[in-house]
Amino acid sequence: MKVVVFDLDDTLYDELTFVRSGFRAVAAFLRNIINISEEELFEWMWTRLQTNGRGAIFDDLLHHFGAYSKTMVRKCISVYRMHKPDIVLPETTITCLEQLKDRPLYIVTDGNKIVQHNKLEALHLYKKMKHCYVTHRYGIHNAKPSPYCFMHIVKREKVSPHDVVYIGDNPKKDFVGIKPLGFRTIRVMTGQYRSIEMPKEYEADIRIESLTQLKDVLNG
Repeated sequence: MKVVVFDLDDTLYDELTFVRSGFRAVAAFLRNIINISEEELFEWMWTRLQTNGRGAIFDDLLHHFGAYSKTMVRKCISVYRMHKPDIVLPETTITCLEQLKDRPLYIVTDGNKIVQHNKLEALHLYKKMKHCYVTHRYGIHNAKPSPYCFMHIVKREKVSPHDVVYIGDNPKKDFVGIKPLGFRTIRVMTGQYRSIEMPKEYEADIRIESLTQLKDVLNG
């Protein structure tokens, strides 16, 4: 396999670190508006996340502290999305990318264009990759499981899908659209989807526990 393509969230880094950073930014924004300490606001959101999942956390937060309005919810969402995240690549990812630096490396990631761009910048991934494809830049209909961005890579590298491997964490969408075309697929068992089992057509060809195993798998 000549070309290596990575997912971003929960594949190259722990997405919860971005969520934590975003909650910190929202807490800093709200502290003077509703006269509650930044730490108390952050802890409320973080606890709510553990118990209820993401859901409508900002709505619930503002209701809880008596400051709810649709405008304030929109402002919180904007702060969360626009903030410069305090996130870093784990050492395992840094080592993995260093080991593979002689191959063409790409990212294909879904999500809000600004949010994903800010993550890629904060993690210094633009300079480590040949190109980073944020699928929503090409229209939401071209997000995974669409093979649209993957076919861009095939054309750019002048290879066949069989020469391209995708490493992702989400079996609900990462592999089902590209496997029938011949792309190779590897699922890293990290993040919120690590315990999910899916029908065979949704699963990757290979599973690994962490990126520390990737070099040996690709060379095997």
